[in-house]
Amino acid sequence: MPVEIIGMVGTRDASEIKGPLVDGPVVDWMDGPVIDPNYLIDISQAHQDAGFDRVLVGYGAVGPEGWAVASTVLNCTKRLKVLVAQRPGFIQPVVLARMAATLDHLTGGGRIAIHFITGGDEADQRREGDFVPHDTRYRRTREMMAVARRLWREDAPFDYKGEFYHYENAFSSVKPATPEGIPFYFAGASAPAIEVGAAEADVYAFWGEPRDQVAARMETINNAAAKVGRTLRYSLSLRPIIADTEDEAWEKAEWIAAETAARIELAKERMKGREDTYAGLGGQRNATFSVDRATSGTTSVGRKRLIQMSADKDVYDERLWMKVANLTGAAGNSTALVGTPTQVAEAMLRYCDLGITTLLLKGFDPLADAIDFGRRLVPLLRDGAAARDAVASK
Repeated sequence: MPVEIIGMVGTRDASEIKGPLVDGPVVDWMDGPVIDPNYLIDISQAHQDAGFDRVLVGYGAVGPEGWAVASTVLNCTKRLKVLVAQRPGFIQPVVLARMAATLDHLTGGGRIAIHFITGGDEADQRREGDFVPHDTRYRRTREMMAVARRLWREDAPFDYKGEFYHYENAFSSVKPATPEGIPFYFAGASAPAIEVGAAEADVYAFWGEPRDQVAARMETINNAAAKVGRTLRYSLSLRPIIADTEDEAWEKAEWIAAETAARIELAKERMKGREDTYAGLGGQRNATFSVDRATSGTTSVGRKRLIQMSADKDVYDERLWMKVANLTGAAGNSTALVGTPTQVAEAMLRYCDLGITTLLLKGFDPLADAIDFGRRLVPLLRDGAAARDAVASK
Protein backbone atom coordinates (compact mmCIF):
# COMPACT_ATOMS: atom_id res chain seq x y z
CA MET A 1 0.00 0.00 0.00
CA PRO A 2 1.43 3.46 -0.89
CA VAL A 3 2.35 5.45 2.18
CA GLU A 4 0.11 8.44 2.95
CA ILE A 5 2.10 11.51 4.01
CA ILE A 6 0.38 14.20 6.07
CA GLY A 7 1.74 17.57 7.15
CA MET A 8 0.30 20.21 9.45
CA VAL A 9 -0.66 23.82 8.79
CA GLY A 10 -1.22 26.74 11.12
CA THR A 11 -2.44 30.29 10.86
CA ARG A 12 0.83 31.81 12.08
CA ASP A 13 4.50 30.90 12.09
CA ALA A 14 4.87 29.18 15.46
CA SER A 15 6.44 26.13 17.05
CA GLU A 16 8.46 25.21 20.12
CA ILE A 17 11.37 27.31 18.80
CA LYS A 18 9.65 30.31 17.23
CA GLY A 19 6.55 32.47 17.28
CA PRO A 20 4.24 33.43 20.15
CA LEU A 21 4.94 32.02 23.59
CA VAL A 22 1.37 31.81 24.85
CA ASP A 23 -1.83 31.37 22.88
CA GLY A 24 -4.63 33.44 24.33
CA PRO A 25 -5.91 36.98 24.82
CA VAL A 26 -3.25 37.95 27.36
CA VAL A 27 -0.32 38.23 24.96
CA ASP A 28 -1.72 37.87 21.45
CA TRP A 29 -1.53 41.61 20.98
CA MET A 30 2.17 41.46 21.93
CA ASP A 31 3.09 38.51 19.76
CA GLY A 32 1.43 39.37 16.47
CA PRO A 33 -1.83 38.35 14.85
CA VAL A 34 -3.40 35.01 15.63
CA ILE A 35 -4.32 34.63 11.97
CA ASP A 36 -1.94 35.55 9.18
CA PRO A 37 -3.84 34.66 5.97
CA ASN A 38 -0.75 34.95 3.79
CA TYR A 39 1.20 32.55 5.99
CA LEU A 40 -1.64 30.02 5.89
CA ILE A 41 -1.69 30.20 2.10
CA ASP A 42 2.11 29.92 1.89
CA ILE A 43 2.36 26.87 4.14
CA SER A 44 -0.58 25.17 2.42
CA GLN A 45 0.90 25.64 -1.03
CA ALA A 46 4.32 24.57 0.26
CA HIS A 47 2.88 21.25 1.41
CA GLN A 48 1.17 20.72 -1.93
CA ASP A 49 4.38 21.52 -3.83
CA ALA A 50 6.34 19.22 -1.50
CA GLY A 51 4.18 16.25 -2.41
CA PHE A 52 2.24 15.83 0.82
CA ASP A 53 -1.12 14.09 0.43
CA ARG A 54 -2.97 15.90 3.19
CA VAL A 55 -2.50 18.40 6.02
CA LEU A 56 -3.85 18.34 9.54
CA VAL A 57 -5.80 21.33 10.79
CA GLY A 58 -5.53 21.23 14.57
CA TYR A 59 -8.01 22.01 17.33
CA GLY A 60 -7.71 24.07 20.50
CA ALA A 61 -10.24 25.85 22.66
CA VAL A 62 -8.73 29.31 22.15
CA GLY A 63 -7.44 28.89 18.59
CA PRO A 64 -8.90 29.63 15.15
CA GLU A 65 -11.90 27.58 14.04
CA GLY A 66 -10.68 24.60 12.02
CA TRP A 67 -13.34 24.29 9.33
CA ALA A 68 -12.81 27.88 8.23
CA VAL A 69 -9.05 27.24 8.14
CA ALA A 70 -9.62 24.06 6.12
CA SER A 71 -11.74 25.97 3.60
CA THR A 72 -8.86 28.36 2.98
CA VAL A 73 -6.39 25.49 2.59
CA LEU A 74 -8.61 23.72 0.08
CA ASN A 75 -9.33 26.84 -1.92
CA CYS A 76 -5.70 27.96 -2.25
CA THR A 77 -4.57 24.52 -3.44
CA LYS A 78 -5.77 22.12 -6.12
CA ARG A 79 -4.74 18.66 -4.95
CA LEU A 80 -3.96 18.93 -1.26
CA LYS A 81 -6.41 17.20 1.09
CA VAL A 82 -7.23 18.15 4.67
CA LEU A 83 -7.63 16.30 7.94
CA VAL A 84 -9.80 18.49 10.16
CA ALA A 85 -9.52 17.88 13.90
CA GLN A 86 -12.93 17.79 15.56
CA ARG A 87 -13.60 17.63 19.29
CA PRO A 88 -16.97 15.95 19.93
CA GLY A 89 -19.40 17.60 22.28
CA PHE A 90 -19.54 21.12 20.88
CA ILE A 91 -21.57 20.69 17.71
CA GLN A 92 -24.26 18.16 16.91
CA PRO A 93 -23.26 15.20 14.71
CA VAL A 94 -26.11 16.08 12.32
CA VAL A 95 -24.48 19.49 11.79
CA LEU A 96 -20.98 18.01 11.47
CA ALA A 97 -22.16 15.56 8.82
CA ARG A 98 -23.66 18.34 6.70
CA MET A 99 -20.68 20.65 7.19
CA ALA A 100 -18.16 18.05 6.09
CA ALA A 101 -20.20 16.75 3.16
CA THR A 102 -20.97 20.26 1.94
CA LEU A 103 -17.31 21.27 1.99
CA ASP A 104 -16.48 17.99 0.26
CA HIS A 105 -18.70 18.94 -2.69
CA LEU A 106 -17.57 22.57 -2.81
CA THR A 107 -13.88 21.67 -3.03
CA GLY A 108 -13.83 19.04 -5.76
CA GLY A 109 -14.70 15.90 -3.79
CA GLY A 110 -12.52 13.44 -1.92
CA ARG A 111 -10.37 15.99 -0.13
CA ILE A 112 -11.98 15.89 3.34
CA ALA A 113 -11.19 13.70 6.34
CA ILE A 114 -12.08 14.18 10.01
CA HIS A 115 -9.77 13.53 12.95
CA PHE A 116 -11.77 12.88 16.12
CA ILE A 117 -9.92 14.01 19.25
CA THR A 118 -11.82 13.19 22.41
CA GLY A 119 -9.60 15.23 24.72
CA GLY A 120 -7.31 14.52 27.65
CA ASP A 121 -6.78 18.11 28.80
CA GLU A 122 -9.53 18.84 31.31
CA ALA A 123 -8.82 22.58 31.40
CA ASP A 124 -9.18 22.89 27.64
CA GLN A 125 -12.41 20.88 27.67
CA ARG A 126 -13.93 23.02 30.41
CA ARG A 127 -12.90 26.22 28.69
CA GLU A 128 -15.48 25.32 26.06
CA GLY A 129 -18.06 24.26 28.62
CA ASP A 130 -17.46 20.51 28.59
CA PHE A 131 -17.41 18.91 32.04
CA VAL A 132 -18.10 15.36 30.85
CA PRO A 133 -15.65 12.81 32.39
CA HIS A 134 -12.90 11.23 30.29
CA ASP A 135 -14.38 7.76 29.74
CA THR A 136 -17.85 9.14 29.08
CA ARG A 137 -16.40 11.45 26.44
CA TYR A 138 -15.25 8.42 24.48
CA ARG A 139 -18.75 6.96 24.47
CA ARG A 140 -19.97 10.30 23.14
CA THR A 141 -17.30 10.26 20.42
CA ARG A 142 -18.41 6.82 19.31
CA GLU A 143 -22.01 7.94 19.11
CA MET A 144 -21.09 11.03 17.11
CA MET A 145 -19.10 9.00 14.60
CA ALA A 146 -21.90 6.45 14.23
CA VAL A 147 -24.61 9.09 13.74
CA ALA A 148 -22.56 10.96 11.12
CA ARG A 149 -21.98 7.78 9.13
CA ARG A 150 -25.66 6.87 9.30
CA LEU A 151 -26.68 10.29 8.02
CA TRP A 152 -24.42 9.78 5.01
CA ARG A 153 -25.70 6.25 4.48
CA GLU A 154 -29.47 6.59 4.91
CA ASP A 155 -31.70 7.58 1.99
CA ALA A 156 -34.72 8.30 4.18
CA PRO A 157 -35.28 10.13 7.50
CA PHE A 158 -34.77 8.07 10.66
CA ASP A 159 -35.40 8.40 14.38
CA TYR A 160 -32.52 7.98 16.78
CA LYS A 161 -32.23 7.91 20.56
CA GLY A 162 -28.84 7.28 22.12
CA GLU A 163 -27.06 8.15 25.33
CA PHE A 164 -26.09 11.63 24.12
CA TYR A 165 -28.14 12.44 21.02
CA HIS A 166 -31.83 12.20 20.24
CA TYR A 167 -33.39 12.94 16.84
CA GLU A 168 -36.72 12.63 15.10
CA ASN A 169 -36.65 12.34 11.31
CA ALA A 170 -32.92 12.98 11.11
CA PHE A 171 -31.69 13.29 7.54
CA SER A 172 -29.01 14.91 5.40
CA SER A 173 -29.68 15.55 1.74
CA VAL A 174 -25.96 16.12 1.19
CA LYS A 175 -23.77 13.02 1.22
CA PRO A 176 -20.00 12.73 0.68
CA ALA A 177 -19.02 13.62 -2.87
CA THR A 178 -17.20 10.37 -3.68
CA PRO A 179 -18.00 6.67 -3.17
CA GLU A 180 -15.01 6.38 -0.85
CA GLY A 181 -16.73 8.78 1.53
CA ILE A 182 -15.12 10.89 4.24
CA PRO A 183 -12.63 8.86 6.31
CA PHE A 184 -12.51 9.03 10.09
CA TYR A 185 -9.14 9.28 11.82
CA PHE A 186 -9.08 8.76 15.56
CA ALA A 187 -6.62 8.84 18.47
CA GLY A 188 -6.55 7.63 22.04
CA ALA A 189 -4.47 5.28 24.19
CA SER A 190 -6.91 4.33 26.96
CA ALA A 191 -9.05 1.19 27.07
CA PRO A 192 -12.26 3.14 26.28
CA ALA A 193 -10.47 4.77 23.34
CA ILE A 194 -9.42 1.42 21.90
CA GLU A 195 -13.01 0.20 22.03
CA VAL A 196 -14.24 3.27 20.13
CA GLY A 197 -11.45 3.28 17.56
CA ALA A 198 -11.82 -0.42 16.85
CA ALA A 199 -15.53 0.03 16.19
CA GLU A 200 -15.64 3.29 14.25
CA ALA A 201 -12.27 4.55 12.99
CA ASP A 202 -10.80 4.10 9.53
CA VAL A 203 -7.33 5.22 10.63
CA TYR A 204 -6.01 4.93 14.20
CA ALA A 205 -3.40 7.59 14.97
CA PHE A 206 -0.39 7.25 17.29
CA TRP A 207 2.24 9.65 18.52
CA GLY A 208 5.82 8.57 17.87
CA GLU A 209 6.86 5.77 20.22
CA PRO A 210 9.51 3.02 20.03
CA ARG A 211 8.79 0.35 17.44
CA ASP A 212 8.10 -2.40 19.97
CA GLN A 213 5.54 -0.19 21.71
CA VAL A 214 3.86 0.70 18.42
CA ALA A 215 3.70 -2.96 17.42
CA ALA A 216 2.18 -3.93 20.76
CA ARG A 217 -0.47 -1.22 20.54
CA MET A 218 -1.35 -2.23 16.99
CA GLU A 219 -1.77 -5.84 18.07
CA THR A 220 -4.13 -4.83 20.87
CA ILE A 221 -6.23 -2.65 18.58
CA ASN A 222 -6.26 -5.23 15.79
CA ASN A 223 -7.59 -7.82 18.22
CA ALA A 224 -10.33 -5.45 19.37
CA ALA A 225 -11.27 -4.61 15.78
CA ALA A 226 -11.36 -8.27 14.75
CA LYS A 227 -13.98 -8.94 17.42
CA VAL A 228 -16.34 -6.55 15.61
CA GLY A 229 -15.35 -7.70 12.13
CA ARG A 230 -13.23 -4.71 11.18
CA THR A 231 -9.69 -3.90 10.05
CA LEU A 232 -8.01 -0.51 10.49
CA ARG A 233 -5.17 1.49 9.02
CA TYR A 234 -2.62 3.20 11.26
CA SER A 235 -0.95 6.61 11.37
CA LEU A 236 2.21 7.70 13.20
CA SER A 237 3.12 11.31 14.03
CA LEU A 238 6.79 12.34 14.05
CA ARG A 239 9.02 15.43 13.98
CA PRO A 240 11.85 14.82 11.47
CA ILE A 241 15.18 16.54 12.15
CA ILE A 242 17.40 16.07 9.10
CA ALA A 243 20.81 17.33 7.98
CA ASP A 244 23.53 16.39 5.51
CA THR A 245 25.38 14.27 8.07
CA GLU A 246 24.24 12.41 11.16
CA ASP A 247 26.47 14.50 13.42
CA GLU A 248 24.99 17.70 12.03
CA ALA A 249 21.48 16.34 12.58
CA TRP A 250 22.17 15.59 16.25
CA GLU A 251 23.74 19.02 16.68
CA LYS A 252 20.59 20.52 15.19
CA ALA A 253 18.45 18.45 17.55
CA GLU A 254 20.37 19.67 20.59
CA TRP A 255 20.03 23.25 19.37
CA ILE A 256 16.26 22.77 19.08
CA ALA A 257 16.19 21.41 22.64
CA ALA A 258 18.16 24.38 23.93
CA GLU A 259 15.91 26.87 22.14
CA THR A 260 12.82 25.10 23.48
CA ALA A 261 14.18 25.14 27.03
CA ALA A 262 15.05 28.84 26.77
CA ARG A 263 11.57 29.72 25.55
CA ILE A 264 9.99 27.73 28.37
CA GLU A 265 12.02 29.72 30.89
CA LEU A 266 10.99 32.95 29.17
CA ALA A 267 7.36 31.85 29.35
CA LYS A 268 7.73 31.26 33.08
CA GLU A 269 9.10 34.79 33.50
CA ARG A 270 6.18 36.27 31.58
CA MET A 271 3.75 34.38 33.77
CA LYS A 272 5.01 35.89 37.01
CA GLY A 273 2.32 38.06 38.52
CA ARG A 274 -0.25 36.75 36.05
CA GLU A 275 -0.74 33.26 37.47
CA ASP A 276 -4.51 33.57 37.82
CA THR A 277 -4.95 34.75 34.24
CA TYR A 278 -2.66 32.09 32.83
CA ALA A 279 -4.36 29.40 34.88
CA GLY A 280 -7.55 30.38 33.10
CA LEU A 281 -5.76 29.80 29.80
CA GLY A 282 -4.80 26.24 30.61
CA GLY A 283 -2.65 26.05 33.71
CA GLN A 284 0.66 27.12 32.14
CA ARG A 285 0.04 25.09 29.01
CA ASN A 286 -0.59 26.00 25.41
CA ALA A 287 -0.81 24.15 22.12
CA THR A 288 2.97 24.09 21.75
CA PHE A 289 4.38 23.31 25.17
CA SER A 290 3.75 22.98 28.87
CA VAL A 291 6.02 24.55 31.47
CA ASP A 292 4.73 22.04 34.03
CA ARG A 293 5.50 18.40 33.28
CA ALA A 294 3.32 17.03 36.09
CA THR A 295 0.59 14.69 34.89
CA SER A 296 -2.02 15.67 37.48
CA GLY A 297 -3.77 18.04 35.05
CA THR A 298 -4.24 15.55 32.22
CA THR A 299 -6.36 12.46 31.75
CA SER A 300 -4.53 11.67 28.50
CA VAL A 301 -3.09 8.16 28.73
CA GLY A 302 -0.99 8.81 25.62
CA ARG A 303 0.57 11.94 27.07
CA LYS A 304 1.38 10.16 30.33
CA ARG A 305 3.05 7.36 28.36
CA LEU A 306 5.28 9.82 26.51
CA ILE A 307 6.14 11.75 29.66
CA GLN A 308 7.31 8.52 31.30
CA MET A 309 9.25 7.32 28.24
CA SER A 310 10.95 10.67 27.77
CA ALA A 311 11.90 10.78 31.46
CA ASP A 312 13.59 7.38 31.22
CA LYS A 313 15.96 8.25 28.35
CA ASP A 314 16.40 10.57 25.36
CA VAL A 315 16.85 8.08 22.51
CA TYR A 316 14.99 4.87 21.65
CA ASP A 317 15.67 2.46 18.81
CA GLU A 318 18.36 4.02 16.61
CA ARG A 319 17.19 7.63 16.42
CA LEU A 320 13.78 8.21 18.05
CA TRP A 321 14.57 11.31 20.10
CA MET A 322 12.43 12.25 23.11
CA LYS A 323 14.18 15.27 24.66
CA VAL A 324 11.65 17.82 23.38
CA ALA A 325 8.82 15.59 24.60
CA ASN A 326 10.44 15.65 28.02
CA LEU A 327 10.96 19.42 27.98
CA THR A 328 7.42 20.20 26.83
CA GLY A 329 5.50 17.74 28.94
CA ALA A 330 4.70 15.69 25.82
CA ALA A 331 2.32 18.37 24.60
CA GLY A 332 1.11 16.81 21.36
CA ASN A 333 3.31 15.48 18.57
CA SER A 334 6.74 15.97 20.16
CA THR A 335 8.96 12.95 19.38
CA ALA A 336 11.54 13.25 16.61
CA LEU A 337 13.59 11.09 14.27
CA VAL A 338 17.13 12.46 13.89
CA GLY A 339 19.62 11.77 11.10
CA THR A 340 20.33 12.20 7.43
CA PRO A 341 17.32 12.14 5.10
CA THR A 342 18.20 8.55 4.15
CA GLN A 343 18.47 7.45 7.78
CA VAL A 344 15.24 9.14 8.83
CA ALA A 345 13.35 7.78 5.82
CA GLU A 346 14.57 4.25 6.59
CA ALA A 347 13.52 4.62 10.23
CA MET A 348 10.05 5.69 9.11
CA LEU A 349 9.81 2.81 6.66
CA ARG A 350 10.62 0.38 9.46
CA TYR A 351 7.40 1.59 11.11
CA CYS A 352 5.65 0.95 7.80
CA ASP A 353 6.99 -2.60 7.94
CA LEU A 354 4.99 -2.98 11.16
CA GLY A 355 1.79 -1.90 9.40
CA ILE A 356 1.84 1.89 9.64
CA THR A 357 0.30 3.28 6.43
CA THR A 358 0.22 7.02 7.23
CA LEU A 359 3.05 9.27 8.43
CA LEU A 360 2.25 12.69 9.87
CA LEU A 361 5.36 14.87 9.65
CA LYS A 362 5.76 18.29 11.25
CA GLY A 363 8.95 20.30 11.37
CA PHE A 364 10.19 22.53 14.15
CA ASP A 365 10.42 25.34 11.58
CA PRO A 366 7.07 24.48 9.96
CA LEU A 367 7.20 26.32 6.62
CA ALA A 368 10.91 25.92 5.87
CA ASP A 369 10.87 22.30 6.96
CA ALA A 370 7.84 21.45 4.79
CA ILE A 371 9.80 22.71 1.79
CA ASP A 372 12.93 20.82 2.86
CA PHE A 373 11.02 17.59 3.49
CA GLY A 374 9.58 17.85 -0.01
CA ARG A 375 13.06 18.03 -1.52
CA ARG A 376 14.92 15.54 0.63
CA LEU A 377 12.57 13.26 2.57
CA VAL A 378 9.21 12.73 0.85
CA PRO A 379 10.75 11.26 -2.35
CA LEU A 380 12.74 8.76 -0.29
CA LEU A 381 9.59 7.69 1.54
CA ARG A 382 7.65 7.28 -1.70
CA ASP A 383 10.41 5.28 -3.34
CA GLY A 384 11.05 3.14 -0.28
CA ALA A 385 7.39 2.29 0.18
CA ALA A 386 7.03 1.44 -3.52
CA ALA A 387 10.08 -0.84 -3.34
CA ARG A 388 8.65 -2.66 -0.35
CA ASP A 389 5.30 -3.06 -2.10
CA ALA A 390 7.06 -4.48 -5.17
CA VAL A 391 8.87 -7.08 -3.06
CA ALA A 392 5.66 -8.00 -1.20
CA SER A 393 3.74 -8.50 -4.44
CA LYS A 394 6.18 -11.10 -5.82
